[in-house]
Amino acid sequence: MAEVIFYGLADCPANVRQKQQLVAAGHRIDARDLAAQGWTRATLRPFFGDRPVDEWFNRRAPAVKSGAVDPDALGEEAALDAMIADATLIRRPLLEAEGRREAGFDPNLLNAWIGLVPGESCDSKHARGQCDHGHHHFPARAG
Repeated sequence: MAEVIFYGLADCPANVRQKQQLVAAGHRIDARDLAAQGWTRATLRPFFGDRPVDEWFNRRAPAVKSGAVDPDALGEEAALDAMIADATLIRRPLLEAEGRREAGFDPNLLNAWIGLVPGESCDSKHARGQCDHGHHHFPARAG
């Protein structure tokens, strides 16, 4: 079991499901509002590790979809500045556990890192168009 700091947005249905998956796997969640953190380049940058800058972004963010922000055209500093100004641009959730930081909810990475409920996540099934939302992908909690 890990203590996981989970930076997400309260109105994001995917973040709600992701927290439920982590709790079902036995982890303790310290949920924090991504938009209320007062990020700086120094505090935000470590979540992205060695990923290319375009992978730091939430591609569903309104500013990305409208073309106002082009993740493929930004360098590190401009990308961080844009995300600090508009938290919806940040690939979420941001996760921190056991001295490590990551951006996004990658079930395989999480399972290798801290352990996750076996089986596929709703998000990975969505990626293939195979999720029907009619059921849950984590076991019900006993008692």
